[in-house]
Amino acid sequence: MDDLDNIYNELIMEHSMNSYNKKKLNNADFCEMGHNPNCGDEITLELKLNGDIIEDMAFSGHGCAISQASTSIMIDTLKGKTISEAKEIIKTFIEMIKREITDEEELAKLEDAIAFRNVSNMPARVKCALLAWHTIEEMLNKKQ
Repeated sequence: MDDLDNIYNELIMEHSMNSYNKKKLNNADFCEMGHNPNCGDEITLELKLNGDIIEDMAFSGHGCAISQASTSIMIDTLKGKTISEAKEIIKTFIEMIKREITDEEELAKLEDAIAFRNVSNMPARVKCALLAWHTIEEMLNKKQ
């Protein structure tokens, strides 16, 4: 295991244990629940827009370390982005997890979310990592 993997693992652990994104959002514009019946992960995402920009996001719920950390890091990654930028990042993340995309330059836009790239080697954890991303994708599609 190289140093980068260690850094990624630490990042995932840090976000899963004490996420500052896990809270209630006042005046959320959108709220969407995501559920993974395979392992019982359940999250509720809240989103506040300012025009076309994701001004704030938060989540509540429970689940394994991977789903919690993935949700938290997703929020950090998408906050401040426009909806179209967010959709592009969401698409890239999902393709990275499904191994449809491996180009480093393309993956760079994922920022810290690239920490989940090795989840594709653990089929049982793929749905955990994708839960929040599919939930936000659904939310943004409904909004349009």
